[in-house]
Amino acid sequence: MGRPFGVPVYVAPSWFLVAALITWVFGGQLERVLPELGAARYLVSLFFAVAFYASVLVHELAHTVAALRFKLPVRRIQLQFFGGVSEIEKESETPGREFVLAFVGPLLSLVLAGVFYAGLQAVEPGTVPGVLLAGLMISNLIVAAFNLLPGLPLDGGRMLRAVVWKITGKPMSGTIAAAWVGRALAISVLVGLPMLTQSGALGSGADEISGMDTVTDALLAAILAAIIWTGAGNSLRMARLREHLPELRARTLTRRAVPVATDTPLSEALRRANEAGARALVVVDAHGDPLSVVREAAIVGVPEHRRPWVAVSGLAQELTDGMRVSAELAGEELLDALRATPATEYLVVEETGEIYGVLSAADVERAFVKAMARPSS
Repeated sequence: MGRPFGVPVYVAPSWFLVAALITWVFGGQLERVLPELGAARYLVSLFFAVAFYASVLVHELAHTVAALRFKLPVRRIQLQFFGGVSEIEKESETPGREFVLAFVGPLLSLVLAGVFYAGLQAVEPGTVPGVLLAGLMISNLIVAAFNLLPGLPLDGGRMLRAVVWKITGKPMSGTIAAAWVGRALAISVLVGLPMLTQSGALGSGADEISGMDTVTDALLAAILAAIIWTGAGNSLRMARLREHLPELRARTLTRRAVPVATDTPLSEALRRANEAGARALVVVDAHGDPLSVVREAAIVGVPEHRRPWVAVSGLAQELTDGMRVSAELAGEELLDALRATPATEYLVVEETGEIYGVLSAADVERAFVKAMARPSS
């Protein structure tokens, strides 16, 4: 839908379902408040739905701007079923930045609520502008209050995570605490929201605003609870992933390689590799500069009786700039380098340019799965 601050904004298909639901529910309220509108009330309701999600977009843009200010890359913003999400690709470096990054979203929603309240004072109540401004003020207050609840994946959960991280010095401890609070919050929403709406504890106007019966209240509570519970679990998994990422080091995962000339028969190249205890082959020119990496899958595909007659150059993948990775890469930097240039094998070089070996994408995947299987510290 656009690229504010260079970050693409997408609208998920589920948004249209919610927009239609909001249009229908809000249109029903307008029929009671402004019956003279007739069928035009649904146009007004559709405008409200779009304006509400524009407010959600502003909320997400606050997170995005803060992330970019802290030099954290943002993949995209997506508006979806219940609100939106800013996909920030890296972790905040400090708990203070994490707190600010989480807090700016609800803060902007509160600011928008204040702006709509100020606009409400300038129009007559009981008019279309008055109803729209009142609805947008209330919806932004709800968005701010909901997101400030102290459980992941909500902004309040990230703020709680930052506080626990600051106290303990361990980001994983903060994530565990905020995620379990998020799961408790999900159960509270599942059980408590229908009870509150039916008891009238949300206020005498709760039924007028929502227009929902008991079944709808229970369904909404179940959906919200599922989103919060799933998000909390995903936050735990992502935190464990980031905790184990430093264990992925190019230097330790690299296979030792032997250099061979382009016309070397495969059988001879494999003999040299076995003698040297190497598990990879790098094709080099007359000056010893690497030209290509022999693909493991291609070697397996050559029958043994054919190997003396097949040159290694016919089984190699030519090196591109992205297929040369530093032996010093580790963690997210290593994965970013591999994602930038998808390949089965990579040439690993020292800072001096000397060949260190060959890194197999399959080895990285196996190491990643093994690291994830270990319990968190």
